[in-house]
Amino acid sequence: MLKLFIASSFKKLTRQFSQNSSITPRPVIVVVGGGHAGTEASLAAARMGCKTILVTHKFNTIGEMSCNPSFGGIGKGHLIREIDALDGACAVVCDKSGIQYKVLNKRKGPAVWGPRAQIDRKLYKEHMQEKVNNTPDLEVIESSVEDLIIRDKNCEGIVFGDTGQIVSCSAVIITTGTFLRGEINIGLRTYPAGRIGDSPAIGLANTLDKVGFKMKRMKTGNLCIQRVFGLANLN
Repeated sequence: MLKLFIASSFKKLTRQFSQNSSITPRPVIVVVGGGHAGTEASLAAARMGCKTILVTHKFNTIGEMSCNPSFGGIGKGHLIREIDALDGACAVVCDKSGIQYKVLNKRKGPAVWGPRAQIDRKLYKEHMQEKVNNTPDLEVIESSVEDLIIRDKNCEGIVFGDTGQIVSCSAVIITTGTFLRGEINIGLRTYPAGRIGDSPAIGLANTLDKVGFKMKRMKTGNLCIQRVFGLANLN
């Protein structure tokens, strides 16, 4: 679906430029967020010939695998295969960094089988960063996006949070994940963060609010260690 969406946008933008100029410039695509979705989106746009800018807080977190280092599972395994069929990168990188490959629910019918790969998180990160570095037409900028430039309901650019610099573009793909007005809860303590050690995207969330998007927060969480092991087993 992502590749089809970008292809449709590319054709539409090309038609618009063709009407106004004898030379058709290439669309500039900005992808905000360098997680798994952002990496796939930026690689797809670059493969289709668009000049692509991937904006992420830190390049060394591209390909970072949080919590359980695995790809696939019930439902998600089908998604990975669909991404692979559209020439995505994650399945290829999984092949280079996999430790164990297994089909879940094999005792049941094929409709609920879930192919899953356990991954060496260090290798996955290295191979994905290498893929991003070696992709033509893809530039990575370490920064945050504070605001969007919107004119007549069209997004025409972004504003960097650290410098205030404006970058004009043909389209913006937002893949901020947990960073969009994210917060961390530890016991009764709550503080804003994308994940531990990283700042959330507050300004961008406020912009999306202003243009009419409804903002909701999805909760993820881990069990308290005390509940798992018991207080007596902790040092």
